[in-house]
Amino acid sequence: MQILKTHYHPEVKTLDNKSIFTRLATRSIAISGSSILLLYTERYEDYSLPGGGLDIGEDKITGMMRELSEETGAVDIKNIKPFGAYEEYRPWYKPEYDIQHMISYCYTCEVNKELGISRMESYETKNGMKAVWTNIHEAIEHNIKTMATSEKKGMSIERETFLLKLIAESKL
Repeated sequence: MQILKTHYHPEVKTLDNKSIFTRLATRSIAISGSSILLLYTERYEDYSLPGGGLDIGEDKITGMMRELSEETGAVDIKNIKPFGAYEEYRPWYKPEYDIQHMISYCYTCEVNKELGISRMESYETKNGMKAVWTNIHEAIEHNIKTMATSEKKGMSIERETFLLKLIAESKL
């Protein structure tokens, strides 16, 4: 899959002599008309693509479908196609490693506009995460404003905003 961007968090000055943990993840791009299926997270005041980490040995497509279904309640997931991968290096705040190297594999897909019941993890619920169909341009503008004005922003907002802009430009 084509690498769309490699991003280094500002705190990651070098990879030399660093212990690096690699995490593989997927992100789903589901568009219906002028709306895109995103997650809004109250804690971070941002929009993001549904997705998350792959289980050990899990196939990327299987993991993408699992994450999309868990986080949004999406059903009838079909017509899955690779979009590209986003690679990032960010600080890791656990003692075993210095840096997390995350590769997010992004796929376009179609889903039923009517969502089923999500099965979010407890931290996702605590963070106020909810699935929403929204206008992609409004989501981009919202994230840009959050990056400029909010102290709450999470580490993933730059990745998410970059991907949303690329999706909007691609005319999917």
